Amino acid sequence: MNLHEYQAKAVLRDYGIPTPRGVVVSEAGQCAAAVAELGGAAWVAKAQIHAGGRGKAGGVKLVRSLDELAAAAGRLLGTRLTTYQNAPDGQPVNQLLIEETLPIARELYLSITVDRAAERIGFVASAAGGMDIEEVARSSPEKILKEWVNPVTGFMDYQGRNLAFDLGLEGEQVGAFVKLAKTLYRVFLEKDLALLEINPLIVTTEGKLLPLDCKMGVEDNALYRQKALAAIADASQIDAKEAEAHAHEVNYIALNGNIGCMVNGAGLAMATMDLIKLSGGMPANFLDVGGGATAATVARAFKIILADRNVKAVLINIFGGIMRCDVIAQGVIDAVKEVGVTIPVVVRLEGTNVELGRRMLAEAVATSGLPIQASDDLNAAAKMAVTAVGGH
Repeated sequence: MNLHEYQAKAVLRDYGIPTPRGVVVSEAGQCAAAVAELGGAAWVAKAQIHAGGRGKAGGVKLVRSLDELAAAAGRLLGTRLTTYQNAPDGQPVNQLLIEETLPIARELYLSITVDRAAERIGFVASAAGGMDIEEVARSSPEKILKEWVNPVTGFMDYQGRNLAFDLGLEGEQVGAFVKLAKTLYRVFLEKDLALLEINPLIVTTEGKLLPLDCKMGVEDNALYRQKALAAIADASQIDAKEAEAHAHEVNYIALNGNIGCMVNGAGLAMATMDLIKLSGGMPANFLDVGGGATAATVARAFKIILADRNVKAVLINIFGGIMRCDVIAQGVIDAVKEVGVTIPVVVRLEGTNVELGRRMLAEAVATSGLPIQASDDLNAAAKMAVTAVGGH
């Protein structure tokens, strides 16, 4: 679960980390009150969406008058902002964060994440912070600094000093950076975060360190004990199909292809998507119905897949271990009938009660003319799905 920038900064302030003063508005008419509260002669208007790349997409505006601010708010609020991270559909802009401007001498990058290769929490930093940090990572990886945290000792002062020196910080800035990094590590642990990113971490002309932007991602499996954070989740930022899937305890992630996938088991789902790609197609989603799904769960998952207008065919790949193939077959038949599916549905079943499941599908096709094609080979099934959408 992601937090908006203004929400993440509120968490930082709770831990004593100062952030720029800001006011959140949801209507252009609230800009005057925001300006009166902040004072100053210039402000930054930031669209609040769960995606990076806002600046390059026009979602971050420097304005020097109330009229400019109101105009920017009018252009952004109520629209969908598309960045390289959320293309092609973008996300709705329901709020703007209006912040004071600050004198910036340098922009740094700092983040904390789980490094699965190292099996530890890792700090990532760079002296080349700002909007082009991704390009820096691609073209100049030597500029990316890393420190891995020993889970026994926690983040150590010397690790903070190592990063501070490599970032070119001097004097009191080194101690301030170490204190900031240790506090951020505490936030990361206590809030069960999967990502904490500050980009940029600015050095002001007075030599102070300040998070100018902040992104936080909370581990979904820990939300049961992060009730305060779960309560401020913004469902409007999530794909509607993903939100519905989550509500029905179905693991679904929308993609940009045209072949819908329904599989039981995350590993099998990934392998199925790989085979679709290898066969020349593009998967429209990742969907794992799990090992204990019922016919109703399968029917619901099928409807979620078909809610994507880009889906031109569906590939169902089920290995019946805990879940029986006849249960899957009944769920598919029920969903196809209820929704009135007209696109091709390719089904590959294997495992417990597989013969019964295949027989049920064959009878449904024979008696009702359902657009179902069965296959007992996964490679063949993937090719059938690709062919069904006009690929080869």
